Amino acid sequence: MDNLMQAFSFELPTRIEYGIGSVHQLGEELKKLKVNKVMIVTDEGIVKAGLIEKTVASLKQYAIKYEIFQGVEANPKDYNVEKGAAVAQCFGAEGLIAVGGGSPIDCAKSIAVLVSHDGDKIKSFEGKTAVTKPTIPLIAIPTTAGSGSEVTFSSVITDTKNNYKMTVKSPLIAPKIALVDPEMTISMPPQVTAATGVDALTHAIEGYTVKVAEPISDAVALYAIELISKYLKTAVFQGEDIEARAGMLMGSLLAGMAFSHADVASVHCMAESLGSVYDAPHGACNAILLPYVMEYNMEYCQERYANVAKAMGASYSNVEEGAQKAVEMVKQLANDVKLPSFKSLGVEEKDFDILAEMSAKNISTESNPRPMTKEDYLEVFIRAYRDK
Repeated sequence: MDNLMQAFSFELPTRIEYGIGSVHQLGEELKKLKVNKVMIVTDEGIVKAGLIEKTVASLKQYAIKYEIFQGVEANPKDYNVEKGAAVAQCFGAEGLIAVGGGSPIDCAKSIAVLVSHDGDKIKSFEGKTAVTKPTIPLIAIPTTAGSGSEVTFSSVITDTKNNYKMTVKSPLIAPKIALVDPEMTISMPPQVTAATGVDALTHAIEGYTVKVAEPISDAVALYAIELISKYLKTAVFQGEDIEARAGMLMGSLLAGMAFSHADVASVHCMAESLGSVYDAPHGACNAILLPYVMEYNMEYCQERYANVAKAMGASYSNVEEGAQKAVEMVKQLANDVKLPSFKSLGVEEKDFDILAEMSAKNISTESNPRPMTKEDYLEVFIRAYRDK
């Protein structure tokens, strides 16, 4: 099922600098951009892990002044963005550095929007058309192999007044440079490595199977699936293995390219509703829900699921068998890396109705290979909840 007759547009505004030790290029890259004052956007966990010290060393070498803003929460909130923007403006930041997973990188993108547009409420920039001019330079340094946010031009922020996740989207908000250094992911604990790794697998599988997939996103998605399947278990259980960390980080980056140029689908719609209602970790939600949505979608994209199984290393005699193997292999991988159950997220059955309604309203529902109504989402939530 090739999609060569469908027109598409592909743009990657971010320059990728990949390699062990690439974080040490930071000062030099900022000098090239003529940036002498930067704000580092991160969270407390990254600071405690000692990863900011590696970042700061390069800044000191080039006499670049810096301020650290570590007020980013999981599922970054609108008030995190607005406080960060106020700190950046007060400091006179000429650029931003995001160090962390998807939360700090997404938060930094939105901080850059407010600083560059003299805005005070990120809500004003929701959607695809509100960002109208280039933002101050942002360099992203991922420390998890999961979100792929270092190469996407979306920023997902929790609207705390209306209690849902909104998206600020524009090629203008993409990081100028992504310094993709496998060594920066070594300190990730096993549980985080597992959840973020299957999150990246979700990005790749959804990016490959959505209605709006196109040939370039297909290519990077399939290679991402291959890399993640090959290296995830080693990265989880032998965290010091630098080859496994490199394989996962590259898989995550490619998966980010795939879904940002195609779309995500119903797994993300469900995960975002859980993040809105429970503040549950986005990566873990995606990882746990992936096989249940794949089962629901099965009859609508068998050939593509069979290709997923092939990328994961399976052989099969027909498309139906291959598609079934894809679901089984995703479930097995989740079990092998000890992902928690859906119930462990603290979800209550009484909330399923509102969760299903929020999921159905999510714009990415339209991209799911099989149509999904509120009732369909409800059915999948119940199946995931009751499964042992």
